[in-house]
Amino acid sequence: MSNFEQFHLDFYQSNYTIDDQEEGYNSYGPNENLRGSRKSQTGDPPPTSAFAPSEMLLSTQSYTGQILQPTYSPSTHLGYADGFDEEPPLLEELGINFEHIWQKTLTVLNPMKPADGSIMNETDLTGPMVFCLALGATLLLAGKVHFGYVYGMSAIGCLAMHTLLNLMSVPGVSHGCVASVLGYCLLPMVILSSSAVVFSLQGIPGTLLALFIIGWCSLSASKIFSSALAMEGQQLLIAYPCALLYGLFALLTVF
Repeated sequence: MSNFEQFHLDFYQSNYTIDDQEEGYNSYGPNENLRGSRKSQTGDPPPTSAFAPSEMLLSTQSYTGQILQPTYSPSTHLGYADGFDEEPPLLEELGINFEHIWQKTLTVLNPMKPADGSIMNETDLTGPMVFCLALGATLLLAGKVHFGYVYGMSAIGCLAMHTLLNLMSVPGVSHGCVASVLGYCLLPMVILSSSAVVFSLQGIPGTLLALFIIGWCSLSASKIFSSALAMEGQQLLIAYPCALLYGLFALLTVF
């Protein structure tokens, strides 16, 4: 029985620890085993930090808040505030610039005003979409449902003018620029369709007004194209196809 008690004490009171874990892992070989050291029964137990990761110890030491009440660190919120302040406005991200829209509208309304080629070369489709909707709405007030014709002729006219201007100019022009210029120059045609709501255009006064509006639209479009593409000597050549395109819109408005 004494031998069994001695075995029992030796089994539970003795402990094994691994010294230098990194050296133990590095000492592995094909024919070697992990080496440890057996300490005496009176030795001190190993500290708890020997088995805890260093990240856990750092996190517990640096945390000074209470449960469900974390400490406020202003440095973590300054980054978000700076990020929101540096973000551009929503209208700028969408490509909507009211100042440029107003300048283009004034350029169309005043055909004698010189056009700024840098502004007109932008692919801004906000104004053209608004003017196309306004033209269709005024035609609807006059009893003519021609939304499909308006968008169809606009798409075909933009493709035809894009092809023609690329053949005539050296730098070339994009589809967006052509659609933007032709759409902005559609504003006088909206005035003609608004007049058709008040009185009939099927007569000599209406025909003269339609011819004046066609010349107005074609002159504004040719002026903008010639300034944007550096084609000052070819403005009349550009105005002719523009007049044909806006003549189709005038026919929809009058008849």
